[in-house]
Amino acid sequence: MEILESIKIAIESIRSNVLRSLLTIAIISIGIAALVGMLAAIDGILYSLSDNFNKMGANSFSITANDGLQNHRRGVAQKREENINFDQASSFKEKYNPSGAKVSISTWCSSKATITYGDKKTNPTTYVDGVDENYLLTSSFEIDQGRSFSHAEVYSSSPKIILGYNIVDKLFDGKAERAVGKYVSLDGRKYLVVGTLMKKGSGSGDSNDKRVLIPLINAKVIYGYSDKVYRINVVTNDVKMISQDIDQAIGTMRVVRKLKAFQENNFEIKKSDGILEKMKDMTSTLRLSTIVIAMLTLLGASIGLMNIMLVTVTERTREIGVRKALGATSNNILIQFLTEAVVICLIGGVIGIILGIALGLVVTLSMNGHFVIPWLWILLGITVCILVGIISGLYPSLKAAKLDPIASLRYE
Repeated sequence: MEILESIKIAIESIRSNVLRSLLTIAIISIGIAALVGMLAAIDGILYSLSDNFNKMGANSFSITANDGLQNHRRGVAQKREENINFDQASSFKEKYNPSGAKVSISTWCSSKATITYGDKKTNPTTYVDGVDENYLLTSSFEIDQGRSFSHAEVYSSSPKIILGYNIVDKLFDGKAERAVGKYVSLDGRKYLVVGTLMKKGSGSGDSNDKRVLIPLINAKVIYGYSDKVYRINVVTNDVKMISQDIDQAIGTMRVVRKLKAFQENNFEIKKSDGILEKMKDMTSTLRLSTIVIAMLTLLGASIGLMNIMLVTVTERTREIGVRKALGATSNNILIQFLTEAVVICLIGGVIGIILGIALGLVVTLSMNGHFVIPWLWILLGITVCILVGIISGLYPSLKAAKLDPIASLRYE
């Protein structure tokens, strides 16, 4: 009953000092909203990334040219590593042969393409990739309607195309079954739609859904410059043999790249789960930064709340004297003012959690992530609010509890 009575008194005190209380509540809300919102968004994006990499499997890896610059022994930068060209990628695919392994070759062609169907067209921001018949087996993309390319279509430069989710949504009102079998124009060239991709989404935006795939040789003919940059994806048969399969891939690639025994690898192998671990490390750093920023905001709020509580104690000195004269103990006064500080923080916390969930939802959906209700961060937000209330209200509450009732009654 004492706690309930203290809560009622706390609410009445907040009502009597609305502006002053609202400012503190607003600061606490901002801190909690930042904490819950950004952490929820990070978790949602990471969940989507994990889901995408899990679809690819732990038994997959990719081979690309090294991204960085090579150095002379004296530290002078040399030119970038030679990109993997079409002949090297094709040679690797032919020579690499672990049992059951699938090898695909792909190349980036454009990020400024326009797809047209009838009087509808996409913005000139469509991504175009040239792929072979194994690409969908070695990537996280999945066919929604239709099929993938055949070997003959890939190597005969057949004008066929597979549309991403956003392209289908724009040109066919989201009805993938209507798209298959229709002709669309890719930058003025006619292509027959043989398949559509399921919605993918990613933490890097909607680029995966505003993407089209065309046969590899067709891409080589149309986008000649893409011959300089090829990517190799590999899915092996047995995850337990992944290390041995990677070793064999390194050996095969060294032969293809004509590297001598004393030369270092001028290509890079990236495991799917390795990429995910890097992403987790990055998000851990971002999560820590978010927590620090939110805590600094809450530190400012706690200082403001302490000042408000000290002013409140001064303003209510006579009230404290009356309560003590009527039999209230120092402990009763301590609990009363401490409860008031915690209530202010909890009100700010609840508002902040609601705003944070909304913020997390907006950020996650804008990046095509999968929003997950952040129960852990909600619990953390409530706990932090209670702690801030106790820490900020403890000194003013102790000061109020120690006031002499006679001196308090005489206070003007």
